[in-house]
Amino acid sequence: MQLDSDTDTIVAVASPPGAGLRAVLRVSGPRAGEIVRATFQPEGLDCASFLAARSVGTGRFRDGTGDQPALCLWMPAPASYTCEDVAEFHLVGAEPLVSCALGHLSSLGARMARAGEFTRRAFLNGRFDLAQAEGVLELIEASNEGERRAAHLLLSGGLSERVTGLRDELEDLRALCEASLDFDESDTADVPMDELLERCEAVDLSLERALSWEVARQPPSSLPRVFLYGRPNAGKSSLFNALIGESQALVSPVAGTTRDSLTALCTFGQETFVLQDAPGFDAFAGEADRKAQELARREKGAADLLLWVVDAESAASRPGWQEEAPSGPWILVWNKVDRVPGSRAEIEGVQVSTCLAGGARQGLGDLREALASALGDRGTPRGESSTAGGLSRELFLRHREGLGRALTELRKVRGELRGGVPLDFVAEGLRQATGALDAITGRTTPETLLDRIFSRFCIGK
Repeated sequence: MQLDSDTDTIVAVASPPGAGLRAVLRVSGPRAGEIVRATFQPEGLDCASFLAARSVGTGRFRDGTGDQPALCLWMPAPASYTCEDVAEFHLVGAEPLVSCALGHLSSLGARMARAGEFTRRAFLNGRFDLAQAEGVLELIEASNEGERRAAHLLLSGGLSERVTGLRDELEDLRALCEASLDFDESDTADVPMDELLERCEAVDLSLERALSWEVARQPPSSLPRVFLYGRPNAGKSSLFNALIGESQALVSPVAGTTRDSLTALCTFGQETFVLQDAPGFDAFAGEADRKAQELARREKGAADLLLWVVDAESAASRPGWQEEAPSGPWILVWNKVDRVPGSRAEIEGVQVSTCLAGGARQGLGDLREALASALGDRGTPRGESSTAGGLSRELFLRHREGLGRALTELRKVRGELRGGVPLDFVAEGLRQATGALDAITGRTTPETLLDRIFSRFCIGK
């Protein structure tokens, strides 16, 4: 969508606040060239020649009270970040000079930009889609190399290209369904049901790959963290191996086997999280164990959700075990329940057994469901609020929900095709799946969501 030709010209300080060697004032909009002519005199060149093409040059900037040395970058539309005429003035970073220059630019007709307005204009003018605009925001707020790489993958269009390809496939599939409405099976223009189902299956696979790519893109620091908490030898490492489906953690009947923390990426249903195994907590531990437990306590404090693993066999002979309950959101997991005689229905909490002979496991399905439900509520069972999360996680959830909704709609379509549902209903289901993808790239994103996303940007970006 193109902005109107009479869009306001905006201005903002695009460099970090406070004193510095250089300050950058960014101007975008139809009056940017007029403002350059009124304020900048390039060295050895007249202003008309400077503005005739994409230019960069040193000269003098007139701030209304005098002039100061400046570097000016001129980027005419559409070859600029916002696809509008853009000028950047690089001035001396003294705050009084910057304030004076900003006030003068405002007096010449440039309105002060709102938070994220430059990037919002770039999105509205087709410079990139909403997912890539979110990549800009992730890049600005990245605090480590993993987050920077994740942001770069989003900004460079990795998700957008996948979504665009999927959208085209869904639109082609819908067109086939709608074209077949006017023909019966005996007509040559009718599309065989087997072909429709085959193409649905291919799109389903592509959607799953796109979802896997988005999960892999996320740095672990932006995903929910689930921490296995409990006493030594409660069976935490056995449970860790059972949940991730492989034997990463060393398992032994000797208490205190785990000294170092292990982490693994898990996906249950639509929920992806980091699962962490750590040493058990014991007040009577030795010096080496106490050091390992101290590190584990720090990691426990950063978790979104705790799995409080209790050995059902030992708890039966240990009065007061309830006093070991952790603070923060947690799920109680009774382990080794196969060793406890009597009715398991009398035990509250999720019941599992990870120590059965032959590698069999009981109750893991219930635990996976409980985990997915708790994390689906943003990791806040028992009414507690989680402090972890952040921008990357919020955007990841938005993208994953869009892909997941498209996948759900497509699988509903496949069921309808097999069940002989009329093709006009099938076409509507495909339209719903396309709409879920369009919400990711911004084709159908409501203004309220755009406002919330772009308000996270700093002014000048």
